[in-house]
Amino acid sequence: MSLLNRLSICSKLCYAIGGAPYQITGSALGFFLQIYLLDVAQIDAFYASIILFVGRAWDGITDPTVGFLVSRSPWTRFGRMLPWIVLSTPLAVICYFLIFYVPPFEDGKVVWYLFFYCAFQTLQTCFHVPYSALTMFISSEQAERDSATAYRMTIEVLGAVLGTAIQGQIVGMANAPCIPGQCLTVYANIKFTVCLTCRFVVSLQKTAYMIASGVICLVYILCAIVLFFGVREQKEFCRVGSEPISFFQGIKLVMGHGPYVKLVIGFLFTSLAFMLLEGNFALFCTYTLGFRNDFQNILLVIMFSATLAIPFWQWFLTRFGKKTAAYCGTLTAVPSMIVVVVFKSNLIMTYFVSFFAGMGVASAYLMSWSMLPDVVDDFKLENPKSTGHEAIFYSFYVFFSKFSSGISLGISTLSLHFAGYITRGCSQPEAVNITLRVLVSFAPIALMIIGLVVLYFYPIDEKRRQRNRERLREQWEMEDSETDSAELAAII
Repeated sequence: MSLLNRLSICSKLCYAIGGAPYQITGSALGFFLQIYLLDVAQIDAFYASIILFVGRAWDGITDPTVGFLVSRSPWTRFGRMLPWIVLSTPLAVICYFLIFYVPPFEDGKVVWYLFFYCAFQTLQTCFHVPYSALTMFISSEQAERDSATAYRMTIEVLGAVLGTAIQGQIVGMANAPCIPGQCLTVYANIKFTVCLTCRFVVSLQKTAYMIASGVICLVYILCAIVLFFGVREQKEFCRVGSEPISFFQGIKLVMGHGPYVKLVIGFLFTSLAFMLLEGNFALFCTYTLGFRNDFQNILLVIMFSATLAIPFWQWFLTRFGKKTAAYCGTLTAVPSMIVVVVFKSNLIMTYFVSFFAGMGVASAYLMSWSMLPDVVDDFKLENPKSTGHEAIFYSFYVFFSKFSSGISLGISTLSLHFAGYITRGCSQPEAVNITLRVLVSFAPIALMIIGLVVLYFYPIDEKRRQRNRERLREQWEMEDSETDSAELAAII
């Protein structure tokens, strides 16, 4: 391995820190946006499901669009990916903050949240798609990219822990009381019966969400600064692409590569499973298990466990292969999902099974992004004259991930609406509890099984991956030799 291709630990850390904003905001939105819209902003469950689904669907549409635009972007002295990251950051943090601000009007609240949610998703896409594609431009060596990806996944899971901790602990200090029935203190001079205590605490909770979002926005900016100044986008690996292609040609290009399609479909189902678990776990802990004041700590245990498990899964994939690691990691979470819904509610047991569930979450984070560069390398070898399309592959990969998230959030919130969800109620109808049990256990398990069946047919095993690595290295050496010969001839 040449020194040019070798990455320093500092470079890997700076690159990894750039992945934190996506996970910090993603975990905060994934775990808390649904319960925030229902219980704090007090949006009807039906309209909340529309906001969540449309926002994620819009986010999915922007991914391939941004990926196409990034692939057509010219090279600058800062690189081709980094300018997208820097320019999108300020507007993204503004939109994120306004998502957790309750406007002083009722009629337009649904439009408010839908607009800023979609705007934030678009701007975050302008950050995350170039950042994801940057993996291919920090080194040409698979081993170095895999190592950088492991650093990235560790920091991203830490980012998810940080987002869960910031949002959960700050908001948890201002938990609004549930409404058991009629309020005790009544305003006599207004139209509706209002509990003064409830109004006061809900006001504190609104403030807590704003403080938490402000802290997350600050961390988002700091991470973007570290990425920009700490990572050098290697022009040597950012080769001149083939002739520009249209958007639909780009779709045909990526969807025509069999290993990519199998990988995307497999992780589409497993991602959908984990998204269902993530999006409904706060409500499940609050209402079904009855841990209203502890759910933020339970979420923290899951993410902390995932952080600890990343190095283990990185060792596991290097020892037994990525495909085997994907199977074992996904199946690790299944027993926890069964235990938490079958046995009687117990706080200690819930913490225990949450710790093991975090190991499955870690595998889902690491495996999907660790296997994607292998598919891109495989495509390069099969299509040596079609280059410069890395951003398209990554953008469609992100698109399917977010598409699964939108489906999970929309369907689950709509299911709660039809089950009779009561906003800020101390208890929920039995139909709601049954729905939550299905959404955090039985449905995710079924989706995981489907995803693993698809991954069984994924053709890039360790033998093929190693063969591709050797062929790419020979290709690089040949091209470097041709370049040197051309330069020598020009001098003569």
